Amino acid sequence: MADCSSVSAKSMHVPSLMLLLRFRRNRLALAYHDQGEAEKESAAMVARLIALLVLLFCAGGAVAETRVTLADGRSYLIAVPEGVKQPPLVVMLHGGGGNGAQSARSSGMTAPALRRGFAIAYPDGSGRSRMKTWNAGHCCARAALTRMDDVAFVLRVADDAARRFGTDRSNLFVAGMSNGGMLAERIAAERPREVRAVASVAGVLDLARIKPRGAVPVLHMHGTEDEMVPYAGGRGALGLTYAAAEDVLTAFLQAQRRGLTKTRKVIDQARDGMQTEKFTYASSSGRPEVVFYRIVGGGHAWPGGSRGRSTTRDINAPHEIFAFFKAHLRK
Repeated sequence: MADCSSVSAKSMHVPSLMLLLRFRRNRLALAYHDQGEAEKESAAMVARLIALLVLLFCAGGAVAETRVTLADGRSYLIAVPEGVKQPPLVVMLHGGGGNGAQSARSSGMTAPALRRGFAIAYPDGSGRSRMKTWNAGHCCARAALTRMDDVAFVLRVADDAARRFGTDRSNLFVAGMSNGGMLAERIAAERPREVRAVASVAGVLDLARIKPRGAVPVLHMHGTEDEMVPYAGGRGALGLTYAAAEDVLTAFLQAQRRGLTKTRKVIDQARDGMQTEKFTYASSSGRPEVVFYRIVGGGHAWPGGSRGRSTTRDINAPHEIFAFFKAHLRK
């Protein structure tokens, strides 16, 4: 029988469930030898149903995020790996018009986080509906118009998670998609000492208003055919103007204030009409400090995700992000 207890949440008591199912299976096996054909068929059917329930349980994910509401009413979801003392924390920021629960479902970040010993939090942006946004500078929507201090909010989530769940505050990582990626890069630019590394997919730093203040490891993924946040910069589909992705790359490279070795790798294993160019800027020790993925033909999409023809399968965003974050863990 399949065992999915290795990826579980404390509130679900997965090991206990698995023990119960194994006990039922063993009883059925013993009964099988002592019964007639009709009873054997019935026992076999029940065994198959139990196996199916386990498979459905595993497929549905044995992970349950816990929702936390802060004193100011803002909230986040969090999943914490079992048996890991002071796990590093990744704060995953949803795109504009999304929310934490939606990001937890669609990003595919929770399972790889727990498998690698990371805790992961999904905070909600601000807004009057379930369609939330972040203040990343000039974007986006109500959060930017009301000048919500979302940089402080994300750091408050990290502080709260350390206090409630024992995460390692000195090992904080931030990732985001689109508007969430913009905020991740804003945090890196404005509060470089607070984070170990950040990752942005299809979201650029607001260079017109914000400049990096110190060296922070940054991973950035961007499609050359992105219509929402154009790769070359300029006006996007919703009327906002953005910096060019490569200008943001240059700004973070300049903030490193040291010589880095550049390498280029072409990835085209999916044969999906797109091609990914991976540029790695490594320190003298070989550690990647800045990694930039130019997805030729890619759109405003999460690499490896399930939506749209402009979503490349050449790379998997969670896999690449966690490999990068792992390289920057404080020991």
